[in-house]
Amino acid sequence: MAKPSDRSGEVPARLRNEAVIALGQRKLLQRVVPGLMHAFIFWGFIVLLPTIVMAMIAIADRGETIPWLGRQGWFALIADVFCVLVLAGVVTAFLIRKIQRPARFEGSHMGEADLILVLIAGIVATLLLWHASLIALGLNEWGASWSPVSNALSNLFGGGSGTHDAERVLVWAHIAIVLSFLAYLPNSKHLHIATAVVNVYFGRTRARGRLEPLRFDEEGPEEDMRLGSGTVTDMTWKQVVDTYSCTECGRCQDVCPAWATGKALSPKLLIMGLRDQLFAEGPQALGAAEFEPSPLVPNAVTDEVVWDCVTCGACVRECPVSIEHIDHIVDLRRHLVMNEARFPSEAEPMLRDVERSSNPWGKAQSDRAAWAEGLGVRVLEPGDPAPDVLYWVGCAASFDERARTSAESTAKLLTAAGIDFAILGPREACTGDPARRMGNEYVFQSFAEQNVETLNESGAKKIVTSCPHCFNTLANEYPDFGGSYEVVHHSELLAELVREGRISPSRGDRRITYHDSCYLARHNDVLAEPRELVAAVGQPVEMARTGKRTFCCGAGGAHMWMEERGRPINEERVREAAETGAETLAVACPYCTIMLDDGVRTSGRDLRVADVATLLAESVEPPEE
Repeated sequence: MAKPSDRSGEVPARLRNEAVIALGQRKLLQRVVPGLMHAFIFWGFIVLLPTIVMAMIAIADRGETIPWLGRQGWFALIADVFCVLVLAGVVTAFLIRKIQRPARFEGSHMGEADLILVLIAGIVATLLLWHASLIALGLNEWGASWSPVSNALSNLFGGGSGTHDAERVLVWAHIAIVLSFLAYLPNSKHLHIATAVVNVYFGRTRARGRLEPLRFDEEGPEEDMRLGSGTVTDMTWKQVVDTYSCTECGRCQDVCPAWATGKALSPKLLIMGLRDQLFAEGPQALGAAEFEPSPLVPNAVTDEVVWDCVTCGACVRECPVSIEHIDHIVDLRRHLVMNEARFPSEAEPMLRDVERSSNPWGKAQSDRAAWAEGLGVRVLEPGDPAPDVLYWVGCAASFDERARTSAESTAKLLTAAGIDFAILGPREACTGDPARRMGNEYVFQSFAEQNVETLNESGAKKIVTSCPHCFNTLANEYPDFGGSYEVVHHSELLAELVREGRISPSRGDRRITYHDSCYLARHNDVLAEPRELVAAVGQPVEMARTGKRTFCCGAGGAHMWMEERGRPINEERVREAAETGAETLAVACPYCTIMLDDGVRTSGRDLRVADVATLLAESVEPPEE
């Protein structure tokens, strides 16, 4: 009953994900102890699959086994080793869950997990003991010395008629537990054992910051059209498999800035809530033509949960089974906004200003280039020759006093380096990112089509932007609307100019800590270049959470224009920055500039917030006379 989602093509990338994420357990192994625990159990069951077939054959005929493999000593050794590793994994899992009790398990089905662990332990324990009984009876098809653990356990058996009976009980017990496990699986959270590998294969292979567009045209089947997720029947098949695949490990919850600061949102509980409603209503939706499923909001998740998300992507990056939490949340928002006109009241002025003024600040488009007055920046008019680089300034740097400093600094540096660049001025409109993350896909697509037409007409081939949100939209989302360009972040271009010697900064001794923007680092892999600029002008010091594991400033997902409940995310990030002992908090995003500067002011920290372009411009040596 699920809606379509195109996950075809890019087979090499999908196979690579399957090998690295599913089979290699890469994401799980980011946390060594729990990662190894899960890997031992997962790899163990893959290796031990043939032993289940062997046991089933032995039930029918104790003297038979799988041809060739069942008589190989090396396989008996591997079976022994992995039985022990699986048991070690089970013991470790119990220790983590019952003694360590990490907060990320809050809300997970712990009793269900305990039952599954007991069944897993029962499967490998009965396998070891069954092999031991075969050795005691002399019925082993392999050399006993190849299986040291089973051989040692064979001393528990005397070898008489009692051992014959024990062998029958153990092999039947082994298969009974296996079949019980398989019967229980579809009705438990451990359904992920069957679906996770599928979910990883069909996971996102294109840019992580891209959202799937909705179709508003009249082409194609009407039943394929959707305006987000209102009920379980609106979910795409990938979203359905997402819910089946959740392991309830809580890694997403552990890194979520909303959850960390006391908000209602837990990415894990959101997926679990959707899964519960899908399990409850899916069979009825399939079986009854007149059945009306209930709304996902507020039945599966509450309104508060939907609007708490800052779309930072930390949950998606941590998920070991490639669940795409942001897509779920944005689709829930799309339905609420476009079908029900239901969203936080404080966001209404932003959406209205974007539609009316082409920017979320509600300022006149004629003022968009006011920041560049006196800087000699060329404003590209229709018919003008295309520059080597088109500078996409963005709404924040155009209209916010604190953010515009980065635009001024970038323009000065590009001019000093002799770069032929221009801006669009009043012809530049909002990329639509705030409206799209808010859930108003229709407004986003209107601006996307308008901006793509303007950019295509300009002839620009290379675009530089200071805003990671604009960067993500131009580079990753506009290709869906006919706009494919080379897009670079201003930190990338400036770092290149420094390396080439076209900009010569002087290095000072001030301590600078750099804050990675979520949309720059996590969504788009720009990590090194901003740090190169920081290292070129001062003494860099890192925060505890950096790079792709950065902590959000709190502005994403249109939260720049929404009220925040619980502890402010920006103040939490400022606290981390202050703990480094740095004097300056460097950023590479105008949203981060505004949010973190607000966080410094409200928390009373003695910390300067400045864009890397501003720091670089301040340190550039004066030109020779």
